[in-house]
Amino acid sequence: MIPGPGRGLLVGLLQGGLLLILGGQLLLDRATRPRGWILTEPVDPHLPIRGRYVNLGLLVPAPEVPAGQARPWSGERVVLSSEAGQVRATLTTDATPRSRSLAASPQGERWRLGPSVAFFIPPGVADPSRRPPSEQLWVEVTLPAQGPPRPIRLGVKRGDGPITPLVPR
Repeated sequence: MIPGPGRGLLVGLLQGGLLLILGGQLLLDRATRPRGWILTEPVDPHLPIRGRYVNLGLLVPAPEVPAGQARPWSGERVVLSSEAGQVRATLTTDATPRSRSLAASPQGERWRLGPSVAFFIPPGVADPSRRPPSEQLWVEVTLPAQGPPRPIRLGVKRGDGPITPLVPR
């Protein structure tokens, strides 16, 4: 049995190792997995206990519905891919594993992905989700093999122009 102070050190080393493994996995995913931009619908969660962040609802262009298939409904499952720097959704088939798909709800020309993602805001930076009506807030994400997209950075699109990444000030 390890004496008292030794146990604390062992637990600290174990936690540090787990943190390094998780951080390494996230960095590996960012370097090797596809990425792209997704239009967002910011939602202010108004939970001060969690720190400064904005909750982002992710909106992808509506996937093509094969001829003869019933009209999609809320809770339909989609698989995400990156094409020309933007994220696209494709309806799943019976062969698609559930762990590799996300729930989505049709909303006109776009579909809202579930669940939303949190983007943490550095201290001293104005809330980037508060935009004029002429601007759209986009988020660049990594598309992991499983689970929801992981946000990398925010960008703004003005009219039909390109997406300009936001630089925190």
